[in-house]
Amino acid sequence: MSEGGRRRGRGGGGAARRAERTAVNVSCAPTIRRRIGTYDILDDEALQIIERNAETVLEEIGVNFVENPAALKLWKDAGADVQGERVHIPRGLARKLCASAPATITQHARNPERSVVIGGDSLVLAPVYGPPFVRDAEGGRRYATLADFQNFVRLGYMSEWLHHSGGTVCEPTDIPVNKRHLDMLLAHMTLTDKPFMGSVTEPGRAEDSVAMCRLLFGEAFVNENTVMTSLINVNSPLTFDATMMGALEVYARAGQACIVSPFIVGGAMSPVTVAGTLTQVLAEAMAGIAYAQLVRPGAPVIFGAFVASIDMNSGAPTFGTPEASKILYGAGQLARRLNLPFRSGGGLCGSKLPDAQAAYESANTLNAALLGGVNFMLHACGWLEGGLVASFEKFVLDADQLGALHSLARGVDVSEAGQAMDALHEVGPGGHFLGCAHTQAHFKQAFWRSHAFDYKPFETWSEDGGLDSQALAARRVRKLLGDYQQPALDPGVAESLADYVARRKAEMPDAFV
Repeated sequence: MSEGGRRRGRGGGGAARRAERTAVNVSCAPTIRRRIGTYDILDDEALQIIERNAETVLEEIGVNFVENPAALKLWKDAGADVQGERVHIPRGLARKLCASAPATITQHARNPERSVVIGGDSLVLAPVYGPPFVRDAEGGRRYATLADFQNFVRLGYMSEWLHHSGGTVCEPTDIPVNKRHLDMLLAHMTLTDKPFMGSVTEPGRAEDSVAMCRLLFGEAFVNENTVMTSLINVNSPLTFDATMMGALEVYARAGQACIVSPFIVGGAMSPVTVAGTLTQVLAEAMAGIAYAQLVRPGAPVIFGAFVASIDMNSGAPTFGTPEASKILYGAGQLARRLNLPFRSGGGLCGSKLPDAQAAYESANTLNAALLGGVNFMLHACGWLEGGLVASFEKFVLDADQLGALHSLARGVDVSEAGQAMDALHEVGPGGHFLGCAHTQAHFKQAFWRSHAFDYKPFETWSEDGGLDSQALAARRVRKLLGDYQQPALDPGVAESLADYVARRKAEMPDAFV
């Protein structure tokens, strides 16, 4: 915990008590622990076929590690057949290397109460990642700015059901490309106390991420603990570029977690069939995870799978489709057989607005991710237009719906209170349960309730302006940002972070490409 966190814990006196009474209560639900089973779509024979085919891909077709002589040497020393930049991995080698990766990862937040466990029966929810555009009801669709980014971080901090602040929630295009990672990291470190992601767009930016974490958490703590999770996308099909692998190398050496995630649009970047795509996903994920173990045995890694299908008429990616859900279910099974944490899912959609299409497509993926055993869900809220847009209204609508996932994951309560036999005895035939003792004792926690939807009668709803979901969400965005209060941080730590950012920016000229 930071010095500021310890001071908050010991705070006392009349002023402190008055501040506590007037402060906005910012609660964060604990990491989801599933008490329900996963949906296993593949039987043992199908799993064995896909695993055998993935090993064949790695051995006979191979994978490219481009512009990375050090990676080629590591593979060769490990026993792979390296031909130019093509690495042919002998059957069983990648799986053997993956075995040294941990089955669960604890990512520490600067507020220890916000730390998360990734793996096992847990589900950690993180927001949208990567859009260059933002949209809101007032300004419409526009290029994202640093101010937008900071507001998304604030919304993530205020969102009860969101466990993680994420990474590039949107691209602040008003900041030079080579410097914006510094501002994004600073926002995650100062505007929230939830865990966050590091930069991967260039190995030096990953180094900055590690250096800033050492200022925030202390060098000794970072050397012994995972404080960042970062997204490493495979350049599908079967290609690992030097930029992403360079970032992976930085994080692996520092003991920080990487999500090795094939980035696939089925039919364009993988075969059109579910089994063929799963074969490619497994081959790519195993190769990337195995490479992390060559860099540092025991490096924390997450098995990722991001797969969309394609509209064969327009060429646009599609989301929330049954084929994508089948791939998610299957990839989850394959990850569990490797005993690795699994990343997939999110509130994915192709819609241009937070409308019915967005809701249907997002709901399909969110529920598939819960049943598919996802441990780290990136893009859990705010995703719009195939990932090109981060929407403020959809952010709060999605974040609200994540509460339903928490409820579903708890399963069915069959305790004495859950059985409700006393209520059945009290009411009997022909009665009603509204006033019975059991209802009075439990009604406040009995049902999950949306904070974003409207439950009023028609007349009341109409008198209130007849607002649709987007308008209600815009109102909630304003309320959350208005209620936001920045979590305390030790002034010395804050100053050292600001100094680091200023010094690094001064060391290089602006670059916008």
